[in-house]
Amino acid sequence: MNKIKVMKYKTKRSWAEPYKIKMVELLKMTTATQRKKALQEAGYNTFLLRSEDVYIDLLTDSGTSAMSDNQWAGMMLGDEAYAGSRNFYHFEDVVKKVYGYKYVIPTHQGRGAENILSKILVKKGDIVPGNMYFTTTRLHMELSGGRFEDIIIDEAHDPDSEFPFKGNVDLEKLKNLIKKYGAKRIPYVSIATSVNMAGGQPISMKNLKDLRALTHKHGIRIIHDMTRVAENAFFIQQREKGYEHKPIREIVKEICSYTDGATMSAKKDALVNIGGFLAVNDWDVFEEARNIVVIYEGLHTYGGLAGRDMEAMAIGIGESVNDEHIRARIGQVVYLGEKMIEFGIPIVKPIGGHGIFVNAKKFLPHIAQDLFPAQTLAAEVYLDSGIRTMERGIVSAGRKVNGENYYPKLELVRFTIPRRVYTQAHMDVIAESTLRVYERRNQIKGMKMIYEPKYLRFFQAKFQKL
Repeated sequence: MNKIKVMKYKTKRSWAEPYKIKMVELLKMTTATQRKKALQEAGYNTFLLRSEDVYIDLLTDSGTSAMSDNQWAGMMLGDEAYAGSRNFYHFEDVVKKVYGYKYVIPTHQGRGAENILSKILVKKGDIVPGNMYFTTTRLHMELSGGRFEDIIIDEAHDPDSEFPFKGNVDLEKLKNLIKKYGAKRIPYVSIATSVNMAGGQPISMKNLKDLRALTHKHGIRIIHDMTRVAENAFFIQQREKGYEHKPIREIVKEICSYTDGATMSAKKDALVNIGGFLAVNDWDVFEEARNIVVIYEGLHTYGGLAGRDMEAMAIGIGESVNDEHIRARIGQVVYLGEKMIEFGIPIVKPIGGHGIFVNAKKFLPHIAQDLFPAQTLAAEVYLDSGIRTMERGIVSAGRKVNGENYYPKLELVRFTIPRRVYTQAHMDVIAESTLRVYERRNQIKGMKMIYEPKYLRFFQAKFQKL
């Protein structure tokens, strides 16, 4: 299963961003006193900070990218008709051409698509295997009565493993689930390209082909969380034999061809500030989705979006599969990751696609997981420099249906890089700030949670320093 040669990021010469800066947004510089006050008011949760109190914002790459001049021009061509907007038909055509799916329903963002899909395909008692959970995806499955089962390879849970495709599915784990529960209780296998919670790690094309063969044999669908599919395609191009000369656009379409449908948060790869979609190849699923979207999102030709949003999304999809764009995008992430490694900061390896994931367990080994080391580290980085990151550990993992905490093996802080937003100088500042925190790591103590919301607690929970 794991006999794929580890390959390094290929580059023969320095790269530069394939764009020039046309407009700038001024950033607010804060003092240590101001940051301490802001963080206390936010309950030591970086999600509750006001953006005006943040210097470099690495909270997420979702909806935070800089749109191109063509996208902004497209916004001026918005057809805001309630039904049948021409922007929808342009968007629909682009999704079919670039990704290859037959039918598409726009939604306000990715979780809107997850909600609709779960209501259609997941029922009480179902088992949904996947290559590591994602927070909103798993919650929608659970709200529909299903249960997520992790079938990602073991290397994905080891932040020090250099295995190049840590997003791969362990086919033996899936076979055991099919044997235990039967194929009829598995409505689909949930596959993320560039697995977020594993550190932006890709799945290989070979593994996806093998998975397709296995699921086809048992009549099980594959549903693709394609939020960062272009980034995954880049890693296939760089690391997998036979793809080194294929353009990103072709690799993306091949990935999609091995799946039966997809949910997409276009706020990542597709370079927009809002938008997403559900795409499927099955007419019956599409027909039901077209009915449900009217209840939760809007008419099937706008799905909670303005016409101008769909136009920007259509243009952004095309830009996202440009080879020079994706090379520069991941190149910036690699630049930051290599700086971190040079400073001795423990990060998830190999470097992922959308950000650097710092290993909080190794960074703060003296803080027990119940005292939230990743949440603590995110707070400390903000206090040092005003850089906002986010926790991806026990807080994000949440609780089981029975109320017990999940205890993920990975306790990470995500330094997520928005696309086309920051410069290499910003990356230097980020690495140097993290180093300053690392140098005083033994003085840092953990936290306790003083407020916990019912769902997706990492968004709104509040903490207190010990």
